[in-house]
Amino acid sequence: MKKKNTELEIINYMMKSFNVEMSLEDMLKNLLKKLNQIFNFTRLSLALIEDGHLFLKHVYPSALNNIKVGSEIHENKSLYWEAIKKRKAIFRTQQTKENMSYIEEETFNHLQLRSQCILPLISNGKVIGVFSLGSKKIIEYNQADQSFFQQLANQFAVCIENSRLYNEVVQSKKEWEDTFHGVQDLLVVVDTNGIIQRFNSAVSRFLQLPDDHVYGVALQSVFSLDSENENLLLNNLFKGSTVIEQISLKDNRIFDVSIFPVYHEGAEGIQGAILNMKDVTERVHMESQLLQSAKLAAIGEMAAGVAHELNSPLTAILGNSQLLLRKFDKKEQPYHMLEDIRNCGNRSKRIISNLLTFSRQDDMLFEKCSINIAIEQVISLIGYQIERQAIDLDLQLSNELPQFDGNLQQIEQIVINLLINAKDELEECTHPNKKIKVQTHLQMIDGTEWVTLNVCDNGRGIPQAKHTDIFYPFYTTKVASKGTGLGLSVSLGIAKTHGGNLEIRSEEDQGSCFLLRIPATSYDEDGEGLYGKHSSDR
Repeated sequence: MKKKNTELEIINYMMKSFNVEMSLEDMLKNLLKKLNQIFNFTRLSLALIEDGHLFLKHVYPSALNNIKVGSEIHENKSLYWEAIKKRKAIFRTQQTKENMSYIEEETFNHLQLRSQCILPLISNGKVIGVFSLGSKKIIEYNQADQSFFQQLANQFAVCIENSRLYNEVVQSKKEWEDTFHGVQDLLVVVDTNGIIQRFNSAVSRFLQLPDDHVYGVALQSVFSLDSENENLLLNNLFKGSTVIEQISLKDNRIFDVSIFPVYHEGAEGIQGAILNMKDVTERVHMESQLLQSAKLAAIGEMAAGVAHELNSPLTAILGNSQLLLRKFDKKEQPYHMLEDIRNCGNRSKRIISNLLTFSRQDDMLFEKCSINIAIEQVISLIGYQIERQAIDLDLQLSNELPQFDGNLQQIEQIVINLLINAKDELEECTHPNKKIKVQTHLQMIDGTEWVTLNVCDNGRGIPQAKHTDIFYPFYTTKVASKGTGLGLSVSLGIAKTHGGNLEIRSEEDQGSCFLLRIPATSYDEDGEGLYGKHSSDR
């Protein structure tokens, strides 16, 4: 009776102590300790069937092993396979050995195991493996013992099968979570109240908030939506079909949002929604820039055509004014009137020439350049626009600047970007004394001479926190109709191409100053400069 109670306790212990997170080695260790209360077993081993093949998986103690764990146990002359095929336990001792030789006998003899109990593991009518118990002593098994061991094997099979199923679920869950968090788009799961229930790693990276500041928070609060986009999103959240919308966040990021309704089996109506948010800011701005570039190209072609057409009447105006000036004395009134006509004609000719130069798409050739010439040509193009805004343009150009090796058209592009930015900024200001100062000078830094251009305005200034952001592509503080956020990033790229740099010095409410520095170049008699031969010498 005491033995029977102990057997029941062992089976009960296995059922209660089974833990899906417990290793099979620990399970075998605990089981051997319990069994030795009534039987004197020396070794336990476990072999499992995988894809129709039987593999040795675990041995306890691990030192009592004659073949490598993980090895396949072949079907021919195998005691284990015989138990599997017969679906019946096999009990053997030295006295009951038959003449037939099994492949397992070599291991038993080597380990001096005199009694073996081979138990097929059957779960849901399917044999999943073999459980083997060995002893260095001879053990006589009665009918009750054999019944106990079969019950033990059945319970052990259930535990192993549950462990397998649990591990499959855990692995599937891990694969799903890895996929969920590996998606680069923002994935957000919300309930019917728009409260966030789950989100992937891309959301954490984008928001830069702790997870507990996102879980359980309203969607519109986390993503800083304005009222228009908030209404657009919430109105489409639970329509019952897939919806795709484009929304803008308060930080000017643009997202394509695909909304998928969530239904639960057995529940009525929509239980929530999954949002796939794809950042399309760069694509939208690029499309806008391409459209703008196409418009500018068309305007450039039209301007070039108009400029060529204006050259003919200007030639007649300048030629006839020159001829008429010879007929009048400088003291006469007609002479001064004709001189005004000639000067205006020359100014118009310079503007047309600069317009043609600026719109021309030449190869990227570096040659001797003057920063002052670039400024003067740009001023001839946009100086009138600046003056019309009641902005005082203060030019302080040094006459002692050396030339440098560069591309004049690209330097003009930097100047025009800086001046237009300053003009646009001052248009938003209400104070009366609007001023743009353009200054050039030679600067010595660490033994190197730099040609330096300062373009300063007395506008609202730029906060320190945005000094780096303004040089990123597509970052802009202007409204969509006035800028795409490419001017400063392109200008910085041009400056670096010339071996220089573009910097900002600004404080909020104290105006802004942009500094362009390009290394000065000393030319030898062969025209050799910082970047090699002058373009005209190539």
